[in-house]
Amino acid sequence: MEFQIAQRKRAKIKMAIQGHSGSGKTYSALLVAHGLSQSWEKVAVIDTENESSHLYAHLGGYKVLGISAPFEPEKYIEAIDFCVASGIEVVVIDSITHEWECLLDYHGSLSGNSFTNWNKVTPRHNAFVQKILQAPVHIIATVRTKQDYVLTEKNGKTIPEKVGLKSVQRDGLDYEFTLVFDLDNKNLAHASKDRTGLFFGKPEHKLTATTGNIISKWCMEELEPQIEYVKDRINNASTIIELLGLYNQFAQFNDLLLPYYEKRKQELRQAKNRALEGNLNPIPNEQPTNS
Repeated sequence: MEFQIAQRKRAKIKMAIQGHSGSGKTYSALLVAHGLSQSWEKVAVIDTENESSHLYAHLGGYKVLGISAPFEPEKYIEAIDFCVASGIEVVVIDSITHEWECLLDYHGSLSGNSFTNWNKVTPRHNAFVQKILQAPVHIIATVRTKQDYVLTEKNGKTIPEKVGLKSVQRDGLDYEFTLVFDLDNKNLAHASKDRTGLFFGKPEHKLTATTGNIISKWCMEELEPQIEYVKDRINNASTIIELLGLYNQFAQFNDLLLPYYEKRKQELRQAKNRALEGNLNPIPNEQPTNS
């Protein structure tokens, strides 16, 4: 065992937007997604809502991947993997409510002991949750809500009493997300959970691309000094072998710094060619040679 100093690494936001029908979940999720990626081509929607995400095609050329009933967790997992393999940066899952409703139907169809039957359901749901948390992309999940009730006693009678809205998903799922927004009937959002510290306690507001941009900066803020350090090392590399060493050493930044690697590699090759043409001593070879 060995302790490590706590430090923020490059984060991929895992957030949920929950609300009742008509509260603007899909539209808000798309705007935030665009703010995160700065490119509609890097946004994909996993659509379980009868292709409702196509209604907002006027926003930009985002991609839609529709899945149909039964909405098994394995279908969601396969869809997320497909998005990652396709180079998508932000995945909107609209919605994850269908996954839990599908598992509830499956549990209800099983014969035998209801309690032990959860052993056949929980692992499938947990695999779905872990896929969301571990996927190397930003994920925005929409969640339907419904009126929640508690039983209270009045005048000796037990009656149901409204206590607000409850998400239609497994209890406690919101704890898995870094950020959870609740939407009201005016499409205004307030953060019911916020590990970023950016929105909690702030006035209700509409979710926009600016919201996504703010989140994106939070995901990157602690990495800027490290990225600048690697950029400086790249620009001062004297051989392609040295560049390759940096590429392997700082692999976590490769997707961000690839243009810098390519630029410096081209500069080194051009410098070597000029030296050879001028009959000068070339810069160090890319690899040792035997003379």
